[in-house]
Amino acid sequence: MFSSIKWKFIVVYFLLVFIAMVIIGIFIVNRLEDQQINSVTNSMEQNMETIISTSSYFASDNWVDNREGIQNTLNEWRLGSGETLYVIYDNEVPKILATTSKQFETIVGRNALSYRTIDPILVMDAFEGIKGENVIFDDSAGSDFKHLTYPVVSSVGKTMGILYMTSDLSNVANTLEETRLILTNATLMALVITVLLGFLIASSITEPIRDVTKKAEEMSMGDFDQFVSVKSDDEIGQLASMFNHLTLKLKDTIEEMDLERNKLDTIFSYMAEGVIAVDKSGVVIHANPIGLKLLGIDEIELYNNYKLDLESLGMEGIDYEEEETLNGESIFHNIDGVYKAKYAPYKNERDDIAGIIMVYQDITQEHRLENMRKEFVANVSHELKTPITTIKSYTETLMEDDIDSDVSHKFLSVIDNECDRMARLVRDLLQLSNIDYNKAKWTRKEVSLKEILKGSIAKLEILAREKQQKILCEIEDELPMISADKDGIEQVILNILSNAIKYTDNNGQIKVVAKSEEDNIKLIVEDNGIGIPNEDQGRIFERFYRVEKGRSRDLGGTGLGLSIAKEIIEAHEGTIELFSKNGEGTTVEVKLRRM
Repeated sequence: MFSSIKWKFIVVYFLLVFIAMVIIGIFIVNRLEDQQINSVTNSMEQNMETIISTSSYFASDNWVDNREGIQNTLNEWRLGSGETLYVIYDNEVPKILATTSKQFETIVGRNALSYRTIDPILVMDAFEGIKGENVIFDDSAGSDFKHLTYPVVSSVGKTMGILYMTSDLSNVANTLEETRLILTNATLMALVITVLLGFLIASSITEPIRDVTKKAEEMSMGDFDQFVSVKSDDEIGQLASMFNHLTLKLKDTIEEMDLERNKLDTIFSYMAEGVIAVDKSGVVIHANPIGLKLLGIDEIELYNNYKLDLESLGMEGIDYEEEETLNGESIFHNIDGVYKAKYAPYKNERDDIAGIIMVYQDITQEHRLENMRKEFVANVSHELKTPITTIKSYTETLMEDDIDSDVSHKFLSVIDNECDRMARLVRDLLQLSNIDYNKAKWTRKEVSLKEILKGSIAKLEILAREKQQKILCEIEDELPMISADKDGIEQVILNILSNAIKYTDNNGQIKVVAKSEEDNIKLIVEDNGIGIPNEDQGRIFERFYRVEKGRSRDLGGTGLGLSIAKEIIEAHEGTIELFSKNGEGTTVEVKLRRM
C-alpha cells in the first residue's frame, strides 16, 4: 500500500504537519512556562521589596531585638496561597528569625541551612550579597517550588540578613498541562484534516498517472492505439500530451525497425564474425555486436551517422571508381587483437555500388600461438646453440695430438658441464610440455611442508656454506599439513632457495618463514641479494626470461625454473608472487591451501 505515490504524498503531508505542530507546541509550552515562572518571580520580588521598604524593623542594625516586630509585620502581611517568607540572620550560623508560616513558633530559631524547605546554597550566596533563585521539587508537597533570596544590605554595604521566599508552582504546572492538552487536541484535529486533504490532493495527481500507466501497460502488450485524455494544462496535462506524442513516434519507429530488420536478416544470419557495412561516404549503416565492439562504439553512435575511416581498419586503396579495389582481404591489428578482414561491395536496387560489406575474423589466438611458436623455437635454438658450439670447439681442440692431459681434462670438464646444461634444458622443456598438455601426474597426499622445507634446506646447505651465507628459519611449530605432490612442491622450494643462494653475494643472508594464515599456509623466502629491476619484475615468470642473461647462463640457469614453479603452484590451487628492490634483495611468497 505504501509503495503508492498517493500514500507517500499523504505520509509526507502528515509528517510535515505533525512536526510543525510539535515544534509549535514545544515553543508555546516553553514560552508559557517561562512567562508564568517569571510572573511568579516578579510578584515575589515585589512583595519582598515592599516589606523591606514599608517596615522600619529591617532598617535597624539589630534584627534580633526587633524579632517580635518583624514577626508581627509578617503575620499582618498577606502573601499569596502557597507562598512562604522566611527572615534569616547571622551569616556565621544562619537562623530563621521570623516566617509567614502558620507553624512559625516551631520554625523560628532553627538553623536555616538544615531546614528542609530552604536551599542552603542560596542562603550562603545571599549572605555574600548575591540575589539567588532556583526551582526545587518538594517531595512532601509533590510539586515544584520557586525559591528566591533577597539580601538586605545596610548603608555601609554590610549584609544584615536575608529574606527567603518560596512559592508553590503547582498552578503553573496545571496551566501548562491544560495548554498541552489543548495543543494535543489541536494537533490531532489538524492531522485528521491533513490526511483528508492529502488524500483528495494526491488522488487528483495519481489518477492521471494511473491512467498513463494503464495505457503504457497496454502498449507493452503490443496495442499501440492508446491515447490519454488531456484534462488540464499543468504538468499532468503536459505528461498526457507527451505520452500521446510518444505513442505516435513509437508506432513510426517500430515500422522503421521492421523495415531495417528485413535488411539486416540477410547480412547477419548465422554470422559469428564481426560484420560492418558502410556506404560510399563512409557512414556505418549496419554493424553486428562484434562489429560494434571492433569499432569501439555503441548503437547510439551507430544511429547518429557514425563515419568510419576505412584505412583505420586496414583497408587501403579503396576506390569506388575501380571495382577491382573493392574486393580483397587484409590483416587488421588493434588493441583487442588481430583480425583477418574480407571485404566486397554491395549494390542497391539500381544495381549501382552503394558501399562495402566487411567481415572480420578474429585470428588473435592463432597469431599469438604462431608468435609463441616462433619465440619458443628461437629461444630453444639460442639456448642449445651456445653449449653445442662450446662442445664442438672443445672437441675439435681435443682431437689435436699435442694437447697435454691437464688441458684435456679441463676441456672434458667443460664439455661435461655443457652436456649437463642441455640435459637440464631438455628436462625442463619436457616437464613444461607435460604440464601444458595436462600430462603431468601429481600424486597428491597429506604431506608436511615443514619436513619438505627442512629437507630442501639440508640439500642446499653446502652451496650456502661455500658462499658463507646464513639461512635463517622461522617455521611455525604446529604447521598444518597440506595435500600436495611432495616431489613437485620440493622442486618449487629447491628452485626458489637455489635462486636466492645464486643471486645473493658472499656473506649474505637468506630468511625462510612458514606460517599459517587463515585457510592457507604462507611460505616466504627473503634474501638480501642483487635484486631485480622494476622493469623486469612483470616478466620474471615468463619462459626463458632472464634478467641478466649472461650471468644467469654462467650460473647454470635455463630461464624455465620460475615458469615451472608457477605452473606447479597453480596446479595445486596456490599462488606465487615475487617482490624485489634492485640492489636490496628479493622476496618470494607462496600460498598453499591447508588441510
